[in-house]
Amino acid sequence: MTKKARKPLPEPSGAVEIKSLTPEGRGLAQVEGKPVFLHGALPGERVRFRYTRIRRDHGEGAVIEVLRASPERAQPRCPHADICGGCSLQHLDPEAQIRWKQTLLARTLDGAGKLCPERWLPPLTAAPWGYRRKARLGVRYVAKKGRTLVGFRERGTSYVADLRRCEILHPAVGERLAAIATLLDGLSIRERIPQIELAMGEGPCVLVLRVLASPSAEDVTRLTAFGAAHGLHFYVQEGGAETIRPLPGQGADLYYRLRLPDADIRLDFQPTDFTQVNLGLNRLMVDQALALLDPRADERILDLFCGLGNFTLPIARQAAEVVGVEGDAGLVARARTNAERNGIGNARFVAADLYGAPDHPPWTAGRYHKVLLDPPRSGALPILEELPGLGARRILYVSCSPTTLARDADRLVNGLGYRLAAAGVLDMFPHTAHLESMAVFERD
Repeated sequence: MTKKARKPLPEPSGAVEIKSLTPEGRGLAQVEGKPVFLHGALPGERVRFRYTRIRRDHGEGAVIEVLRASPERAQPRCPHADICGGCSLQHLDPEAQIRWKQTLLARTLDGAGKLCPERWLPPLTAAPWGYRRKARLGVRYVAKKGRTLVGFRERGTSYVADLRRCEILHPAVGERLAAIATLLDGLSIRERIPQIELAMGEGPCVLVLRVLASPSAEDVTRLTAFGAAHGLHFYVQEGGAETIRPLPGQGADLYYRLRLPDADIRLDFQPTDFTQVNLGLNRLMVDQALALLDPRADERILDLFCGLGNFTLPIARQAAEVVGVEGDAGLVARARTNAERNGIGNARFVAADLYGAPDHPPWTAGRYHKVLLDPPRSGALPILEELPGLGARRILYVSCSPTTLARDADRLVNGLGYRLAAAGVLDMFPHTAHLESMAVFERD
Protein backbone atom coordinates (compact mmCIF):
# COMPACT_ATOMS: atom_id res chain seq x y z
CA MET A 1 0.00 0.00 0.00
CA THR A 2 1.51 3.33 -1.06
CA LYS A 3 1.71 6.17 1.37
CA LYS A 4 -0.66 9.04 0.56
CA ALA A 5 1.22 12.15 -0.56
CA ARG A 6 0.94 15.12 1.76
CA LYS A 7 -0.91 18.05 0.26
CA PRO A 8 1.52 20.94 -0.33
CA LEU A 9 1.08 24.04 1.83
CA PRO A 10 -0.17 27.24 0.20
CA GLU A 11 2.24 29.97 -0.80
CA PRO A 12 2.98 32.80 1.68
CA SER A 13 -0.07 34.89 2.35
CA GLY A 14 -1.03 38.43 1.56
CA ALA A 15 -1.55 40.84 4.44
CA VAL A 16 -3.72 39.80 7.41
CA GLU A 17 -4.84 41.65 10.54
CA ILE A 18 -4.05 40.20 13.98
CA LYS A 19 -7.03 40.36 16.31
CA SER A 20 -5.68 38.99 19.60
CA LEU A 21 -3.21 36.65 21.31
CA THR A 22 -4.19 33.06 22.05
CA PRO A 23 -3.39 31.51 25.46
CA GLU A 24 -0.35 29.90 23.77
CA GLY A 25 0.98 33.36 22.81
CA ARG A 26 0.17 33.15 19.09
CA GLY A 27 -1.48 35.88 17.07
CA LEU A 28 -4.99 35.11 15.86
CA ALA A 29 -6.05 36.05 12.32
CA GLN A 30 -8.98 35.09 10.12
CA VAL A 31 -8.33 33.83 6.58
CA GLU A 32 -11.35 32.91 4.44
CA GLY A 33 -13.45 32.48 7.58
CA LYS A 34 -11.00 30.10 9.23
CA PRO A 35 -8.85 30.98 12.29
CA VAL A 36 -5.11 30.96 11.70
CA PHE A 37 -2.67 30.94 14.64
CA LEU A 38 0.59 32.75 13.90
CA HIS A 39 3.80 32.61 15.88
CA GLY A 40 5.53 35.98 16.04
CA ALA A 41 2.41 38.13 15.54
CA LEU A 42 0.91 40.63 17.98
CA PRO A 43 -2.57 42.17 18.31
CA GLY A 44 -3.13 45.18 16.08
CA GLU A 45 -0.42 44.19 13.63
CA ARG A 46 -0.68 43.67 9.91
CA VAL A 47 1.58 40.85 8.73
CA ARG A 48 2.42 38.43 5.96
CA PHE A 49 2.93 34.80 6.96
CA ARG A 50 3.67 31.32 5.68
CA TYR A 51 1.62 28.28 6.62
CA THR A 52 3.30 25.60 8.71
CA ARG A 53 0.24 23.38 9.10
CA ILE A 54 -3.35 23.27 7.88
CA ARG A 55 -6.10 21.48 9.79
CA ARG A 56 -9.74 21.03 8.87
CA ASP A 57 -10.90 23.78 11.22
CA HIS A 58 -7.82 26.04 11.53
CA GLY A 59 -4.41 26.87 10.18
CA GLU A 60 -1.01 27.50 11.78
CA GLY A 61 1.81 29.64 10.52
CA ALA A 62 4.76 31.93 11.19
CA VAL A 63 5.26 35.60 10.39
CA ILE A 64 7.60 36.38 7.50
CA GLU A 65 7.05 40.15 7.35
CA VAL A 66 5.56 42.74 9.71
CA LEU A 67 3.84 45.41 7.62
CA ARG A 68 2.47 47.40 10.57
CA ALA A 69 4.12 46.79 13.95
CA SER A 70 2.52 46.95 17.37
CA PRO A 71 3.99 49.60 19.71
CA GLU A 72 4.53 46.72 22.14
CA ARG A 73 6.78 44.82 19.71
CA ALA A 74 10.35 44.21 20.95
CA GLN A 75 13.49 43.00 19.23
CA PRO A 76 14.16 39.43 20.42
CA ARG A 77 17.40 39.16 22.35
CA CYS A 78 17.99 35.61 21.12
CA PRO A 79 18.90 34.99 17.45
CA HIS A 80 17.10 31.63 17.65
CA ALA A 81 13.76 33.05 18.88
CA ASP A 82 12.02 32.37 15.57
CA ILE A 83 12.61 28.60 15.67
CA CYS A 84 13.34 27.54 19.27
CA GLY A 85 10.46 26.24 21.37
CA GLY A 86 12.05 27.37 24.63
CA CYS A 87 10.46 30.82 24.29
CA SER A 88 7.39 32.14 22.50
CA LEU A 89 7.11 35.83 23.47
CA GLN A 90 10.52 37.46 23.10
CA HIS A 91 9.00 39.70 20.41
CA LEU A 92 6.61 41.18 23.01
CA ASP A 93 7.86 43.88 25.40
CA PRO A 94 8.42 42.35 28.89
CA GLU A 95 6.00 44.75 30.59
CA ALA A 96 3.40 43.99 27.95
CA GLN A 97 3.92 40.26 28.60
CA ILE A 98 2.89 40.82 32.21
CA ARG A 99 -0.19 42.84 31.22
CA TRP A 100 -1.21 40.11 28.80
CA LYS A 101 -0.79 37.41 31.46
CA GLN A 102 -2.88 39.43 33.91
CA THR A 103 -5.62 39.81 31.29
CA LEU A 104 -5.47 36.11 30.46
CA LEU A 105 -5.84 35.16 34.14
CA ALA A 106 -8.82 37.50 34.54
CA ARG A 107 -10.55 36.14 31.43
CA THR A 108 -9.95 32.53 32.43
CA LEU A 109 -11.42 33.06 35.90
CA ASP A 110 -14.40 34.92 34.49
CA GLY A 111 -14.99 32.25 31.87
CA ALA A 112 -15.01 29.37 34.36
CA GLY A 113 -17.49 30.64 36.92
CA LYS A 114 -17.95 34.38 36.45
CA LEU A 115 -15.26 34.86 39.07
CA CYS A 116 -13.42 38.07 39.85
CA PRO A 117 -11.17 38.46 42.90
CA GLU A 118 -12.04 41.08 45.46
CA ARG A 119 -8.46 42.30 45.13
CA TRP A 120 -5.83 41.93 42.39
CA LEU A 121 -2.32 41.29 43.66
CA PRO A 122 0.58 43.14 42.03
CA PRO A 123 2.40 40.82 39.61
CA LEU A 124 5.56 39.19 40.91
CA THR A 125 8.53 39.52 38.56
CA ALA A 126 12.27 38.79 38.79
CA ALA A 127 15.22 38.95 36.38
CA PRO A 128 13.87 38.05 32.90
CA TRP A 129 17.14 36.64 31.48
CA GLY A 130 19.35 33.75 32.55
CA TYR A 131 16.74 32.64 35.07
CA ARG A 132 16.27 28.93 34.26
CA ARG A 133 18.10 26.63 36.66
CA LYS A 134 16.07 23.55 35.75
CA ALA A 135 15.61 22.39 32.18
CA ARG A 136 15.49 19.34 29.96
CA LEU A 137 17.46 19.75 26.75
CA GLY A 138 17.42 17.55 23.68
CA VAL A 139 20.64 16.11 22.24
CA ARG A 140 21.03 14.74 18.73
CA TYR A 141 23.94 13.88 16.48
CA VAL A 142 22.95 14.99 12.96
CA ALA A 143 24.97 13.20 10.32
CA LYS A 144 24.05 15.68 7.57
CA LYS A 145 25.44 18.52 9.65
CA GLY A 146 28.35 16.41 10.86
CA ARG A 147 27.92 17.51 14.46
CA THR A 148 25.87 17.25 17.62
CA LEU A 149 23.05 19.65 18.52
CA VAL A 150 22.08 20.56 22.10
CA GLY A 151 19.06 22.68 22.97
CA PHE A 152 15.30 22.92 23.26
CA ARG A 153 13.11 21.41 20.54
CA GLU A 154 12.19 23.44 17.51
CA ARG A 155 8.75 24.96 17.85
CA GLY A 156 6.06 22.46 16.88
CA THR A 157 8.49 19.67 15.93
CA SER A 158 10.56 16.91 17.56
CA TYR A 159 13.80 18.28 16.10
CA VAL A 160 16.49 19.70 18.37
CA ALA A 161 17.01 23.39 17.60
CA ASP A 162 20.48 24.33 16.34
CA LEU A 163 21.45 26.70 19.19
CA ARG A 164 24.74 28.40 19.95
CA ARG A 165 23.57 29.94 23.23
CA CYS A 166 20.37 30.41 25.22
CA GLU A 167 19.35 33.67 26.86
CA ILE A 168 16.91 32.19 29.39
CA LEU A 169 19.10 29.36 30.72
CA HIS A 170 21.49 30.23 33.54
CA PRO A 171 24.73 31.51 31.93
CA ALA A 172 26.67 28.53 33.32
CA VAL A 173 24.95 26.52 30.58
CA GLY A 174 23.25 29.09 28.38
CA GLU A 175 26.55 30.66 27.33
CA ARG A 176 28.22 27.27 26.82
CA LEU A 177 25.72 25.38 24.68
CA ALA A 178 28.05 25.36 21.65
CA ALA A 179 31.00 24.18 23.77
CA ILE A 180 28.89 21.45 25.39
CA ALA A 181 27.70 20.29 21.95
CA THR A 182 31.31 20.11 20.75
CA LEU A 183 32.25 18.13 23.86
CA LEU A 184 29.48 15.57 23.29
CA ASP A 185 30.36 15.39 19.62
CA GLY A 186 33.78 14.02 20.58
CA LEU A 187 32.41 11.16 22.70
CA SER A 188 32.26 7.56 21.53
CA ILE A 189 28.56 7.47 22.54
CA ARG A 190 27.55 10.73 20.85
CA GLU A 191 24.71 8.98 19.00
CA ARG A 192 23.48 7.39 22.23
CA ILE A 193 22.78 10.54 24.26
CA PRO A 194 19.19 11.75 23.70
CA GLN A 195 18.87 14.21 26.56
CA ILE A 196 20.59 16.41 29.15
CA GLU A 197 18.86 17.53 32.35
CA LEU A 198 20.10 20.73 33.95
CA ALA A 199 19.79 21.07 37.73
CA MET A 200 21.13 24.04 39.67
CA GLY A 201 20.44 25.81 42.92
CA GLU A 202 22.67 28.44 44.47
CA GLY A 203 25.82 26.37 44.20
CA PRO A 204 27.11 23.92 41.58
CA CYS A 205 25.52 23.26 38.20
CA VAL A 206 24.77 19.58 37.48
CA LEU A 207 24.24 18.16 33.98
CA VAL A 208 22.67 14.69 33.91
CA LEU A 209 23.39 12.89 30.64
CA ARG A 210 20.72 10.37 29.70
CA VAL A 211 22.79 7.65 28.05
CA LEU A 212 21.72 4.56 26.09
CA ALA A 213 25.24 3.11 26.27
CA SER A 214 27.91 3.34 28.94
CA PRO A 215 30.57 6.01 28.37
CA SER A 216 34.09 4.74 27.70
CA ALA A 217 37.06 5.54 29.94
CA GLU A 218 38.14 8.18 27.43
CA ASP A 219 34.62 9.66 27.44
CA VAL A 220 34.72 9.94 31.23
CA THR A 221 38.11 11.66 31.07
CA ARG A 222 36.81 14.19 28.52
CA LEU A 223 33.67 14.95 30.54
CA THR A 224 35.41 15.33 33.88
CA ALA A 225 38.13 17.55 32.39
CA PHE A 226 35.51 19.80 30.79
CA GLY A 227 33.53 19.90 34.02
CA ALA A 228 36.58 20.88 36.05
CA ALA A 229 37.48 23.62 33.56
CA HIS A 230 34.00 25.16 33.44
CA GLY A 231 32.58 24.51 36.90
CA LEU A 232 30.08 21.90 35.71
CA HIS A 233 29.34 18.53 37.31
CA PHE A 234 28.45 15.63 35.00
CA TYR A 235 26.18 12.78 36.03
CA VAL A 236 24.96 9.87 33.89
CA GLN A 237 21.59 8.14 33.86
CA GLU A 238 21.46 4.70 32.22
CA GLY A 239 17.89 3.79 33.23
CA GLY A 240 15.37 5.05 35.76
CA ALA A 241 16.00 7.82 38.28
CA GLU A 242 17.64 5.30 40.61
CA THR A 243 20.50 4.85 38.11
CA ILE A 244 21.63 8.49 38.23
CA ARG A 245 25.23 8.73 39.45
CA PRO A 246 28.00 11.30 39.26
CA LEU A 247 31.11 10.61 37.25
CA PRO A 248 34.29 10.22 39.37
CA GLY A 249 35.01 13.44 41.23
CA GLN A 250 31.87 15.11 39.84
CA GLY A 251 29.47 14.77 42.78
CA ALA A 252 27.84 18.01 43.95
CA ASP A 253 25.52 19.23 46.70
CA LEU A 254 22.46 20.86 45.18
CA TYR A 255 20.64 23.36 47.41
CA TYR A 256 18.98 26.75 47.61
CA ARG A 257 18.16 29.06 50.49
CA LEU A 258 15.02 30.89 51.53
CA ARG A 259 15.90 33.98 53.52
CA LEU A 260 13.36 34.75 56.24
CA PRO A 261 13.37 37.63 58.74
CA ASP A 262 14.31 35.37 61.66
CA ALA A 263 16.44 32.71 59.93
CA ASP A 264 17.53 31.23 56.61
CA ILE A 265 16.23 27.87 55.45
CA ARG A 266 18.39 25.65 53.27
CA LEU A 267 16.68 23.08 51.06
CA ASP A 268 18.80 20.29 49.58
CA PHE A 269 17.59 18.36 46.55
CA GLN A 270 18.58 15.70 44.04
CA PRO A 271 19.17 16.45 40.32
CA THR A 272 15.80 15.17 39.08
CA ASP A 273 13.70 16.38 42.05
CA PHE A 274 11.03 18.95 41.27
CA THR A 275 12.19 22.46 42.14
CA GLN A 276 11.11 25.80 40.74
CA VAL A 277 13.07 26.81 37.65
CA ASN A 278 13.34 30.47 38.66
CA LEU A 279 15.10 30.85 41.99
CA GLY A 280 14.66 34.63 42.24
CA LEU A 281 10.93 34.43 41.58
CA ASN A 282 10.56 31.47 43.94
CA ARG A 283 11.87 33.56 46.84
CA LEU A 284 9.40 36.33 46.07
CA MET A 285 6.63 33.74 45.75
CA VAL A 286 7.38 32.21 49.17
CA ASP A 287 7.49 35.68 50.76
CA GLN A 288 4.11 36.55 49.26
CA ALA A 289 2.64 33.20 50.30
CA LEU A 290 3.67 33.82 53.90
CA ALA A 291 2.17 37.31 53.84
CA LEU A 292 -1.15 36.09 52.38
CA LEU A 293 -1.47 32.93 54.44
CA ASP A 294 -0.40 34.83 57.57
CA PRO A 295 0.48 31.83 59.77
CA ARG A 296 -0.05 32.46 63.48
CA ALA A 297 1.80 30.92 66.42
CA ASP A 298 -1.32 29.04 67.55
CA GLU A 299 -2.40 27.72 64.16
CA ARG A 300 -2.22 24.29 62.53
CA ILE A 301 -1.69 24.44 58.77
CA LEU A 302 -1.94 21.87 55.97
CA ASP A 303 0.40 22.02 52.94
CA LEU A 304 -0.82 19.78 50.10
CA PHE A 305 1.56 18.84 47.26
CA CYS A 306 4.38 20.00 49.53
CA GLY A 307 7.34 18.60 47.57
CA LEU A 308 10.67 19.28 49.29
CA GLY A 309 9.05 21.62 51.80
CA ASN A 310 9.46 24.82 49.78
CA PHE A 311 6.45 26.35 51.57
CA THR A 312 6.14 23.94 54.50
CA LEU A 313 9.38 24.83 56.25
CA PRO A 314 8.98 28.63 56.07
CA ILE A 315 5.41 28.26 57.35
CA ALA A 316 6.67 26.10 60.23
CA ARG A 317 8.82 29.00 61.44
CA GLN A 318 5.62 30.93 62.19
CA ALA A 319 2.89 28.35 62.87
CA ALA A 320 2.29 25.91 65.72
CA GLU A 321 2.33 22.87 63.40
CA VAL A 322 2.43 22.18 59.67
CA VAL A 323 1.53 18.91 57.96
CA GLY A 324 2.95 18.49 54.47
CA VAL A 325 1.46 15.88 52.13
CA GLU A 326 3.13 14.74 48.91
CA GLY A 327 2.66 11.82 46.53
CA ASP A 328 6.36 11.32 45.74
CA ALA A 329 7.92 9.32 48.58
CA GLY A 330 11.42 10.44 47.60
CA LEU A 331 10.45 14.11 47.94
CA VAL A 332 8.84 13.37 51.32
CA ALA A 333 12.10 11.79 52.51
CA ARG A 334 14.04 14.86 51.37
CA ALA A 335 11.52 17.17 53.06
CA ARG A 336 11.97 15.34 56.37
CA THR A 337 15.74 15.58 56.05
CA ASN A 338 15.51 19.28 55.22
CA ALA A 339 13.38 19.86 58.31
CA GLU A 340 15.90 18.06 60.51
CA ARG A 341 18.88 19.94 59.05
CA ASN A 342 17.15 23.25 59.66
CA GLY A 343 16.20 22.36 63.23
CA ILE A 344 12.47 22.45 62.48
CA GLY A 345 10.55 20.07 64.71
CA ASN A 346 6.96 21.19 64.13
CA ALA A 347 6.69 20.06 60.49
CA ARG A 348 5.32 16.58 59.79
CA PHE A 349 5.39 15.00 56.33
CA VAL A 350 3.11 12.32 54.90
CA ALA A 351 3.49 10.37 51.65
CA ALA A 352 0.02 9.97 50.13
CA ASP A 353 -1.64 9.85 46.71
CA LEU A 354 -3.66 13.06 46.66
CA TYR A 355 -5.58 12.01 43.56
CA GLY A 356 -6.68 8.61 44.81
CA ALA A 357 -7.13 9.23 48.53
CA PRO A 358 -9.38 6.95 50.62
CA ASP A 359 -12.52 8.28 52.28
CA HIS A 360 -10.65 9.35 55.39
CA PRO A 361 -6.92 9.72 54.59
CA PRO A 362 -4.60 10.05 57.61
CA TRP A 363 -3.78 13.68 56.89
CA THR A 364 -7.41 14.67 57.48
CA ALA A 365 -7.14 13.80 61.16
CA GLY A 366 -7.82 16.85 63.29
CA ARG A 367 -8.61 20.40 62.25
CA TYR A 368 -6.59 22.92 60.27
CA HIS A 369 -6.88 26.67 60.40
CA LYS A 370 -5.47 27.22 56.88
CA VAL A 371 -4.46 25.22 53.80
CA LEU A 372 -1.87 25.78 51.10
CA LEU A 373 -2.29 24.04 47.73
CA ASP A 374 0.53 23.84 45.18
CA PRO A 375 -0.68 21.17 42.72
CA PRO A 376 0.72 20.18 39.32
CA ARG A 377 -0.98 21.31 36.11
CA SER A 378 -3.82 18.84 36.65
CA GLY A 379 -4.99 20.91 39.62
CA ALA A 380 -6.47 19.90 42.97
CA LEU A 381 -10.13 19.15 42.21
CA PRO A 382 -10.20 15.59 43.69
CA ILE A 383 -9.29 16.81 47.18
CA LEU A 384 -11.24 20.07 47.38
CA GLU A 385 -14.27 18.35 48.92
CA GLU A 386 -12.16 17.49 51.98
CA LEU A 387 -11.21 21.07 52.82
CA PRO A 388 -14.39 22.57 54.32
CA GLY A 389 -14.67 19.65 56.74
CA LEU A 390 -11.15 20.34 58.01
CA GLY A 391 -12.20 23.75 59.27
CA ALA A 392 -9.94 25.69 56.93
CA ARG A 393 -11.11 29.30 56.73
CA ARG A 394 -8.36 30.36 54.32
CA ILE A 395 -6.89 28.53 51.32
CA LEU A 396 -3.85 29.75 49.44
CA TYR A 397 -3.68 28.22 45.97
CA VAL A 398 -0.42 28.37 43.99
CA SER A 399 -1.18 27.44 40.38
CA CYS A 400 0.86 26.55 37.30
CA SER A 401 -2.23 26.32 35.05
CA PRO A 402 -4.86 29.08 34.80
CA THR A 403 -7.35 26.60 33.34
CA THR A 404 -7.32 24.21 36.29
CA LEU A 405 -7.12 27.10 38.77
CA ALA A 406 -10.29 28.55 37.26
CA ARG A 407 -12.01 25.15 37.36
CA ASP A 408 -11.03 24.60 41.00
CA ALA A 409 -11.92 28.19 41.92
CA ASP A 410 -15.37 27.66 40.47
CA ARG A 411 -15.86 24.65 42.74
CA LEU A 412 -14.50 26.42 45.83
CA VAL A 413 -16.61 29.56 45.33
CA ASN A 414 -19.79 28.31 43.67
CA GLY A 415 -19.89 24.91 45.35
CA LEU A 416 -18.08 24.94 48.69
CA GLY A 417 -18.86 28.38 50.09
CA TYR A 418 -15.50 30.16 49.78
CA ARG A 419 -15.00 33.57 48.23
CA LEU A 420 -12.12 34.59 45.96
CA ALA A 421 -10.42 37.22 48.09
CA ALA A 422 -7.34 37.89 45.95
CA ALA A 423 -5.43 36.68 42.89
CA GLY A 424 -2.36 37.67 40.92
CA VAL A 425 0.24 36.63 38.36
CA LEU A 426 3.63 35.03 39.10
CA ASP A 427 6.01 35.46 36.15
CA MET A 428 7.94 32.25 36.73
CA PHE A 429 8.74 31.80 33.01
CA PRO A 430 9.47 35.18 31.35
CA HIS A 431 9.26 35.28 27.53
CA THR A 432 6.95 32.28 27.45
CA ALA A 433 3.16 31.91 27.50
CA HIS A 434 3.40 29.79 30.65
CA LEU A 435 1.26 31.44 33.34
CA GLU A 436 1.61 30.82 37.07
CA SER A 437 -0.55 32.54 39.63
CA MET A 438 -1.59 32.72 43.26
CA ALA A 439 -5.11 32.98 44.64
CA VAL A 440 -6.57 33.37 48.14
CA PHE A 441 -9.93 31.85 49.11
CA GLU A 442 -11.66 32.67 52.38
CA ARG A 443 -14.69 31.31 54.18
CA ASP A 444 -16.52 33.04 57.01
